[in-house]
Amino acid sequence: MDQIFDPIRKKFVALTPEEEVRQHVIKVLTRCQGYPETHLAVEYGFKYNGLQYRADLVVFNRALQPRLLVECKAPSVTLTAEVVDQVVRYNYVLDVPWILITNGEVFYLCRRDASGDYLQQSRMPSFDELCQE
Repeated sequence: MDQIFDPIRKKFVALTPEEEVRQHVIKVLTRCQGYPETHLAVEYGFKYNGLQYRADLVVFNRALQPRLLVECKAPSVTLTAEVVDQVVRYNYVLDVPWILITNGEVFYLCRRDASGDYLQQSRMPSFDELCQE
């Protein structure tokens, strides 16, 4: 199987369709948006209801608090309500204000407002904006 270098994990990983989407998101965040690689975590582990889970990608602010949760799916995976529910469940634990869900073709970017509702956004926040949350 082909491999790709993950700059966050600092190693080569299997180039699955989902991994290709994740690496594209990492490039956009770091190269286009200026997010520091040191503030990204890949396959970030956490527990929910006593079970171990892993978020595809989490971005932390300067105080190392999670601020953006990214869920990546393969391009062949349709982003259904079940996928959204999965990410919202993850956010019960991570408690981030920003969520990005993508299969590389469709992107859903949402920001949680003060009442806890998720509002779709059209623009990714800069790292400075993310840190002000």
